[in-house]
Amino acid sequence: MKNIRNFCIIAHIDHGKSTLADRLLEFTGAITDREKQDQLLDNMDLERERGITIKSHAIQMYHKHGEEDFVLNLIDTPGHVDFSYEVSRSIAACEGALLVVDAAQSIQAQTISNLYLALENDLEIIPILNKVDLPSANPQEVTDDIVDLLGCKAEDVIPASAKTGLGIENILSAIIKRIPSPSGDPAKPLQALIFDSVYNPFRGIETYFRVINGSIKKNQKIKFLATGKSYGADEVGTLNLKQKPKTEIFAGDVGYLITGIKEAKEVKVGDTITDFEKPTNEAISGFEDVKPMVFAGIYPVDTDDYEELRGAMEKLQLNDASLVFVPESSAALGFGFRCGFLGMLHMEIVQERLEREFGMTVITTVPNVSYHAFSKKYPEEIILVNNPSDLPDPSSLDRVEEPFIKAAVITKSDFIGNVMSLCIEKRGVIKSQTYLTTTRVELIFDMPLAEIVFDFYDRLKTVSKGYASFDYSPIGLQQSKLVRVDILLNAKPIDALSALIHTDNAYRMGKKICEKLKELIPRQQFDVPIQAAIGTKIIARETIKAVRKDVTAKCYGGDITRKRKLLENQKKGKKRMRQVGSVEIPQEAFMAVLKLND
Repeated sequence: MKNIRNFCIIAHIDHGKSTLADRLLEFTGAITDREKQDQLLDNMDLERERGITIKSHAIQMYHKHGEEDFVLNLIDTPGHVDFSYEVSRSIAACEGALLVVDAAQSIQAQTISNLYLALENDLEIIPILNKVDLPSANPQEVTDDIVDLLGCKAEDVIPASAKTGLGIENILSAIIKRIPSPSGDPAKPLQALIFDSVYNPFRGIETYFRVINGSIKKNQKIKFLATGKSYGADEVGTLNLKQKPKTEIFAGDVGYLITGIKEAKEVKVGDTITDFEKPTNEAISGFEDVKPMVFAGIYPVDTDDYEELRGAMEKLQLNDASLVFVPESSAALGFGFRCGFLGMLHMEIVQERLEREFGMTVITTVPNVSYHAFSKKYPEEIILVNNPSDLPDPSSLDRVEEPFIKAAVITKSDFIGNVMSLCIEKRGVIKSQTYLTTTRVELIFDMPLAEIVFDFYDRLKTVSKGYASFDYSPIGLQQSKLVRVDILLNAKPIDALSALIHTDNAYRMGKKICEKLKELIPRQQFDVPIQAAIGTKIIARETIKAVRKDVTAKCYGGDITRKRKLLENQKKGKKRMRQVGSVEIPQEAFMAVLKLND
């Protein structure tokens, strides 16, 4: 055990984590020249296309330091704020973390957030100054920033370039010297933490675990504590580039387990694996529960595909433990699921993965957050409102509370005015303003979560010319004046387009939604009114004009009454058509509501 090191790489998005992982794998000989490729651990097409890490990936390396051989277990983590749950799982399985900071961009909001997460778990932090070879790099200044943040010495910061391979040897020796070896007792009963799982269509569910105490052998009878179910360990092994079967995995090591489980709900990330004969009494704690921030409905395009969509969601949940879903139905869209996501990017990625990995084309409704409503009749009883249609009637409603967040924005001092006006427009209240350096400022706001759901991140990047970085944490609920804006199409309410909006913004948003839908819904044979309403009061209206056939074309003369008769007949037909006609809403219309500020 003393020769094992478990560590993860944490950083802000695009600071070079995946490239650093590539260099470490090359240097330790974990991959051959033939297997080499950029972002080797990002094995999803989606990750490569977007240049981001979505899932944390575990891999084992061997390194000879001095006369001794060491086993290094690396877990590469995502950097985007929406995937912080993946980071928390990786941190729970490690003793140390490489904190990567870009020498050109310095410390960003997510760097600080992930660092605090690592410090809470008592991880040994090794600061790395990456991209020192860039012409725009400012190594001296950024090193001072890291020293201020961590309280370490300047010589503890390792200058490196993951692109050229500079400093990789120093990083490896720092991992061996500074990160403690795992603590655990091989003689105790088996106790292992599940930190990830993957669905394999041929072999069932592959479970990734870290052994805390005891050891796990091939063909051993094991038990999952949370579900209480027992299985036989058909195969255990370590996670090299390709899985490497072993007969036994000991305390402190990381590995995978195949038991032939086919049911997705039988494996819970954060569960404890133990021996069936001599089980451990205590489950491993310190695993945070996932808190979805954004809710949206996901529906199959064809209602017959509902069961197929359920299967796809369960398999995806195995691979992405932060996805939460419950069945729901909508008058407009039929049966589907109410899903909880960690943010808008997470929602986009889930939708894309359902399409690519499972061939499911889905309709996503307007995202919103979870509110608490209180009625006048039972003021103590909390009514959970995940969907605008759950909001009680305004006459019986006492108050509504919405979730608030503490938002941290780090930006250049030139953009303070732009960032502040954006946050104030989004109902934010500034709490503090701290100059990290002479040119970089940290602004702290209290804001409603609902205001950052749609386009806040994109607009923040626009007003700061790409310089601002953003991170947030929930701070509880506060009372707000909210109303439900319903959208009526041809006098029929479309529940999938309803939204809970602050009273001050309701008229403006209702008008904008109507204008947007007018552009996107195709013209029919009859006039289609699009209305926004609060209760029974109509606050905005647009009309999609009918496509008309020229019925008077065949009249080449004669009295005007002949033309009038034809037009009257057409009018009656249009009226009848409008009563029975249904309007198809294209998928773009649901998504367009999110991009109202474009």
